[in-house]
Amino acid sequence: MSKRLEGKVALVTGGTSGIGAGAVRRLIAEGAKVAFTGSNTEAAARITAETGASFHPSRVEDAAGWPVLMDDILNRYSRLDIAFANAGKELGDGSIESINIDAWNQLLAVNLTGVMLTAQAAVKAMRKNPGGPSGSIIINSSMNAYRPMGNFIAYSTTKMALIAVSKSTALHCANQGLKIRCNSIHPGVVETDMIRGVIDRAPDPKAARAQFEGMAPMKRMARVEEIAGLVVFLASDEAAFVSGSEYGMDGASTAGMMGV
Repeated sequence: MSKRLEGKVALVTGGTSGIGAGAVRRLIAEGAKVAFTGSNTEAAARITAETGASFHPSRVEDAAGWPVLMDDILNRYSRLDIAFANAGKELGDGSIESINIDAWNQLLAVNLTGVMLTAQAAVKAMRKNPGGPSGSIIINSSMNAYRPMGNFIAYSTTKMALIAVSKSTALHCANQGLKIRCNSIHPGVVETDMIRGVIDRAPDPKAARAQFEGMAPMKRMARVEEIAGLVVFLASDEAAFVSGSEYGMDGASTAGMMGV
């Protein structure tokens, strides 16, 4: 690894599995010191033992918990340079006819309010950095921001709304003269442990895998390491003039119609 992030401190929300766990590993490998959040303490213990990252059990939608979390990180590391707002969920979602209001509110709390609180807390912490305000906030949205799903209305809605959160944050920081950037990433289907579990439990795993892989014109799923690589680029000084942008990584899934 090139150690592009040597001396930087990163926060990853939802860092105990999937893209979040992959980002923790890659950020560490690139030289960053990493704090990560989540609720799965067993998985967190494994990642901490493997990487040396620090685990901070918390829920992104808990507004009252954010000052405590940021105090813990700043007391431990004295700065914050990178915030990867990754935590999200889709459990309980449904169509416009089937979703109930409790599920809707919980999905919006985690996927939208939780990301806003992450960005808000990150800006406040990054303002205090030695040498002046600076940092990179990366918001994990989805290709479903552009291609909503009929059976996942809350997930699709929140992922589209995150584009506005990212751009508004970027504009605010730029207008304030802060060297704090904010961008959103939009992965397609990623081959996480969760997706592999769905495939393995399917009546016909081979057909299930083909269905997931066929969603992208490139005929495969993204690898967690590829998404983590994009996060590292946006966190690095190589992206110093990149802010308010949307980065797709979906194997051309949203580029247009596949044709016949």
